Amino acid sequence: MTAPACIPSLPRGVRLHADRVRGVTVLLAPERVLTIDTIGEAILSRVDGRASIAAIAADLARAYAAPAEVIEPDVIDFLSGLAEKRLVDLAHG
Repeated sequence: MTAPACIPSLPRGVRLHADRVRGVTVLLAPERVLTIDTIGEAILSRVDGRASIAAIAADLARAYAAPAEVIEPDVIDFLSGLAEKRLVDLAHG
């Protein structure tokens, strides 16, 4: 189960990339490309392997003047979905 204390990181070979030709941000992985919207980009740009999901949600709450308790479940769902696809690693903190 993904918890706020989990620390997300991008696995080896996975990276966030600005596709200048299409004007979108993508998550590149071996043999896969996933187009990321602005919300996904805001979340993934904060994934550094040190910050917990709770810290990422708190930072997003400050940046967008929104309640952390509203943002945190969305961050958990987003990162859990990517973890199921093996595009994000979640270490239990």
